Amino acid sequence: MTERLSPLQARRVALGAQGFTRSRPRGPVTGAHLRRTLRRLGFFQIDSVNVLQRAHLMPLYSRMGPYDLDVFHRAAGRAPRAMFEYWAHVATFVDVELWPAMQHRMAECREIWGGPRRVAEEHPDLVQAVLEVVESAGPLSAREVDAVVEAPGERDRSHWGWNWSLTKQALEYLFFVGAVTSARRNAQFERLYDVPERVIPAAVLARPALSSAEAHRVLVEHAARAHGVGTEPCLRDYFRTAPAPTQQAVAELVEDGVLVPAQVTGWERPAYLHRDASRPRAVRARALLSPFDPLVFERTRTEQLFGFRYRIEIYVPEAKREYGYYVLPFLLGDALVARVDLKADRPAGVLRVRGAWEEPGAPSHTAGELAEELGVMSAWLGLDDVVVEPRGTLASELGAALRGSGGTP
Repeated sequence: MTERLSPLQARRVALGAQGFTRSRPRGPVTGAHLRRTLRRLGFFQIDSVNVLQRAHLMPLYSRMGPYDLDVFHRAAGRAPRAMFEYWAHVATFVDVELWPAMQHRMAECREIWGGPRRVAEEHPDLVQAVLEVVESAGPLSAREVDAVVEAPGERDRSHWGWNWSLTKQALEYLFFVGAVTSARRNAQFERLYDVPERVIPAAVLARPALSSAEAHRVLVEHAARAHGVGTEPCLRDYFRTAPAPTQQAVAELVEDGVLVPAQVTGWERPAYLHRDASRPRAVRARALLSPFDPLVFERTRTEQLFGFRYRIEIYVPEAKREYGYYVLPFLLGDALVARVDLKADRPAGVLRVRGAWEEPGAPSHTAGELAEELGVMSAWLGLDDVVVEPRGTLASELGAALRGSGGTP
């Protein structure tokens, strides 16, 4: 039997699955709140851009409100760890419970990219030397390993982006195959590499690695639970799983009743509803979302669910950007009602709204709600004020709302 959902029902199911139907804690956000959010989402995507706040720190804020960043850093970098770094969706802090499901990816190494693969093939002695240094003296940064290991040749500085040394490439190869992992990040946001035995909890490390088929089933089910409802491409994108084993996992989960076939009005592809997905009658959320939040990082799904066309324009030349450099969707109730281009101007102590736009059909109280949420965010970032620049269809009204609340237009 196929479940039939309206777009509004599908949107509310998705918001419930992502944790936006729960009230924010009245007291301090704790490690328990973080672990529950992490179990729900599976991972926090990492991005080094720090124009506002690093991306992996945002999903917990969007769902739980302001929190002490040490809550996150303890979970990521101190025992007993709640998460570890690996390539799950992309570079992510992954729920440590998923370590066995990631090991098939480590073993197969089918997706490892150019430099690290070449180093492993062309300089196996260097890779072994780097591993021995980490085993004996970790945790270490790539620069610290560079100072100890003598690598052949000179660093290629012809590429405009990452000019990694051979030692760094060897470390990334070892990281990908699971021979080393990240103990934590230092103040420069560099990985400090160590062996899994000193990072992953012993009870987790002792569990058997899952086969590719077993891992795909676990990851696809996790993706379905996190989405609530989604198409097969949605489920595949969540952990970037391979097409054929994802399709096999979907078929098995349908046969076992874990996934329920569904049809969402207006969606061309068949969908799947997780059997445990809640079906909220209403959603009263209010949140600013990182561009890399799991609710919106799959742009086709975002457009299908919310009618919200969203592209990140970091790599677009400034003159060609439609909305701005670091644009966050604004969730109000069960809809994405606005978008704002934000910058934390730390030297000036202000949160700059470089542009603000309302979506068609946004309710009349959008500016007031957004002004309040921007005030909450600026305080969390340790900034003293919110300043709105006169760009975008919502800028004037947002400025007026902030004037009314005591902020600066």
